[in-house]
Amino acid sequence: MLQIKNLTISHKKDLRLLLEDFNLVLNPGDKAVLIGEEGNGKSTLLKWIYDPALIESYGEAAGARIAPGERLAYLPQELPEALQGRTLAEYFGDNPDYWSHSPRELAALLAQLGLPEDFPFREQALGSLSGGEKVKAQMLALLLTEPTLLLLDEPSNDLDLDTLAWLEEFIRKSDKTVLFISHDESLIEAAATMVIHLEQLRKKSKLRYSVARIPYDEYMSRRESSFSQQAREAASQRREKRIRDEKFRRIHDSVEAAQENVSRQDPSTARLLKKKMHAVKSLERRFAREDEKMTDFPEQEEAIFFKFDEARSAMPAGKIVLDLDEKELRNPAGVLLARDLKLFVRGPEKIGIVGKNGCGKSTLLKEIAGRLLPREDIRAAYMPQNYEDSLEGDLTPLAFLCPGGDKEALTRIRSYLGALRYRPEEMEHPMGALSGGQRAKLLLLKMSLSGAHVLLLDEPTRNFSPLSGPVIRRLLSEYPGAIISISHDRKYLKTVCTAVYELGPEGLHPVAL
Repeated sequence: MLQIKNLTISHKKDLRLLLEDFNLVLNPGDKAVLIGEEGNGKSTLLKWIYDPALIESYGEAAGARIAPGERLAYLPQELPEALQGRTLAEYFGDNPDYWSHSPRELAALLAQLGLPEDFPFREQALGSLSGGEKVKAQMLALLLTEPTLLLLDEPSNDLDLDTLAWLEEFIRKSDKTVLFISHDESLIEAAATMVIHLEQLRKKSKLRYSVARIPYDEYMSRRESSFSQQAREAASQRREKRIRDEKFRRIHDSVEAAQENVSRQDPSTARLLKKKMHAVKSLERRFAREDEKMTDFPEQEEAIFFKFDEARSAMPAGKIVLDLDEKELRNPAGVLLARDLKLFVRGPEKIGIVGKNGCGKSTLLKEIAGRLLPREDIRAAYMPQNYEDSLEGDLTPLAFLCPGGDKEALTRIRSYLGALRYRPEEMEHPMGALSGGQRAKLLLLKMSLSGAHVLLLDEPTRNFSPLSGPVIRRLLSEYPGAIISISHDRKYLKTVCTAVYELGPEGLHPVAL
């Protein structure tokens, strides 16, 4: 069992509270998903549970964590810098947990993860693995420790569809307690039996958290139903208040007018009107007390909002965006990944590319970006899988989006960032200190401001919360230009893409989802 008592976490830089008086109990076997908008402290909470020292560089915490007899294992959102240069052979060869397992046990774990038996012995650096392979390598190392409680920060990031299916099954059937963060709504719906929801209301000035021991879709349905009922009650009470207040105003004005007009020679009438006014004032105080008990309108975090410029981004239906015909696709090391690659994109098509981890999807998208970005007849914009390829960590969001520093442009950028739920202080934070979701927002906003006709997106939804996901999907499905994207987000593929192709050794082949 894991118990958290009265946990409060604040950000050292701007003293902003991330959590306040947070309490939680996880029972053995619970499968709990931690949800909330980007920057709400989900990853920070997971780090603190595993090891409070992990947040000391930027956060201060007070509270108790009680986990008697539990063996905790933690999967970070990104591969730690210290592991980037280590080879798989070094990573597992120096791990005593690896050698404490029998060959049969190791083979079973590798098969579970869909990894070849020679995977732990390869001389390939962890930093050069595909995103999904990095997750799998770390998951293997975690499972070797035989943990009782798994803390997983975005385990679904960059996993291929087959491994996502494995992950769903693993979480659902595991006898371990699992607390995970994920932006994959399909995974959450399939695997979570409990929801922990962190919210920051009123421009992040008010904190709220909810713990519900029900599946995600039921939680969201109940939440929407409850908010709708609360909104109806609040609206009804305010309608009744307006009618009541109008009647009261007429009575008050009538008595007040009578008092002003009563003759001094009629003291008995004056005394009677004074008593009436006293009763009116008493009624007013009673109404004020009743108003304090009125149902409030439900508070929710504001949905992120921005849109693409339809006039600038529109793509003519007959315009040829891409006519790819390549005999080979090789990675930077020269390894052959695929052959006979053909892809034809015309007009505002929205293409999704899927495939097993390491098959070369990101390499292919980089190749396509190399062709489209220099073209003068179209404007293309590229979101890589690794945001560091496009973002300088020391820059602030304002400097990134408005490098010239023009006053009028800065004012406009601030309003855009506000619509993306950035606080004024966060607009001045180095981008390297922002969450993955916050950085993804910056890249999409940069694209929207560029007036691009073509978007090249490598896992565009992977760092957006399940609450922001529907907004992003709607934004991209309504985008008037062309999209060529890599994704394993099943909801994205179904709702945004007009065609989906699977990349394999023999090229690209259309698939139905």
